[in-house]
Amino acid sequence: MNNNIRPRLAVTLGDPAGIGPEVVLKALADPEVIQACEVTVVGSRSLLLETHTQLSRHPQVGETLADPQQLDILDVPVNRELGEIKTGTGNAASGAASFAYMKVAIEQTLAGEFQGIVTGPISKTEWKAAGYDYPGQTELLAEAAGVKRFGMLFVARSPHTGWTLRTLLATTHIPLSQVSTALTPELLTLKLDLLVECLRQDFGLEKARIAIAGLNPHSGENGQLGCEEKDWLIPWLEAERKRRPDLILEGPVSPDTLWVKPGQAWFGNAKSNIQNAADAYLALYHDQGLIPVKLMAFDRAVNTTIGLPFIRTSPDHGTAFDIAGKGIADASSMKAALLFAAEVVQQRKKPVPV
Repeated sequence: MNNNIRPRLAVTLGDPAGIGPEVVLKALADPEVIQACEVTVVGSRSLLLETHTQLSRHPQVGETLADPQQLDILDVPVNRELGEIKTGTGNAASGAASFAYMKVAIEQTLAGEFQGIVTGPISKTEWKAAGYDYPGQTELLAEAAGVKRFGMLFVARSPHTGWTLRTLLATTHIPLSQVSTALTPELLTLKLDLLVECLRQDFGLEKARIAIAGLNPHSGENGQLGCEEKDWLIPWLEAERKRRPDLILEGPVSPDTLWVKPGQAWFGNAKSNIQNAADAYLALYHDQGLIPVKLMAFDRAVNTTIGLPFIRTSPDHGTAFDIAGKGIADASSMKAALLFAAEVVQQRKKPVPV
């Protein structure tokens, strides 16, 4: 494939009652995005036109919006009346619409029409109200693609230092009370395999340095504050070090200090700060990984699903129903998701390190 050809990406509107349509229109008005990729918007044409009209009434917003008439839009029929969808109020109709957008984007991508999907934010509550019981878009993508091995990776590039933060979650959308039983050596091996493959394929990192979090305070302190590390996490990590001699596997790192080096690399101005940070971080549960990610990179982090047969990225924020339609939504994360997806398409054209 000619490397000069712009990657073909599908971007879904997400829940049309939220800020998804707004951040899509704002991101697609950015010349950097247009130059980087060829984008098809997957959603309801009439809703996008209505959103553009509504937002254009706000002072200084109209100039920052792409004109829907100039966009490539894949108009998706939904099984609810579009009139039931009200900006700022998610309901079963908006949930059904966002689900329909996703299904079409996945089908078209698997058929070869697109090289990746950038998904707008959805509401899991509204999906359930519409009769679709999935923990999130990640699980729907994996099911539709027929894969059992997948992971949720968050990527962000620091505007201060240029350093790239990469955080993979071992467990995702489950209650905290279930984390310790869900974590097993087999699960961590699967996630580490995915992370290593991703670092090689999508970032060109052959000999990566990966930091792995402990579960308990002070990583259990030799069984005094929890036994998971002593009983299986440390033996598992020692076995992985022997199995992967080309990697540097640090850990289990006490969760309260794991994010000190990434924070210094993100905000610091010394070259040593970046050199001291790892290439990637494996967090054991949702908030352990995402609180620091959002603290550092809330407006620019990208959620990407690894393990799929195509590229999927998403802005790292929700539907924000409370500000939908007001013209104040920040499109930085959507822009970052589009640019990162395009970057990964180009990276995958290169020979993978062996």
